[in-house]
Amino acid sequence: MDIEDVRAKTPDQLKDDLLALKKEQFNLRFQAASGQLENTARVRVVRRDIARIKTVMGERGKSAAPAK
Repeated sequence: MDIEDVRAKTPDQLKDDLLALKKEQFNLRFQAASGQLENTARVRVVRRDIARIKTVMGERGKSAAPAK
């Protein structure tokens, strides 16, 4: 997932993607703990995608808030 893709999505799409990535991260942690994880690089990719989405959501939240 690229940052341009994330910025092009609506807030509802971002929330849905964030929920799906958190579920995937949870499943990856279980696979790693049980020794069944085959693609260890996927953990890093998912973690960074979550960070990208949270960053864009935070930027939008700050831009929508009134300046004091």
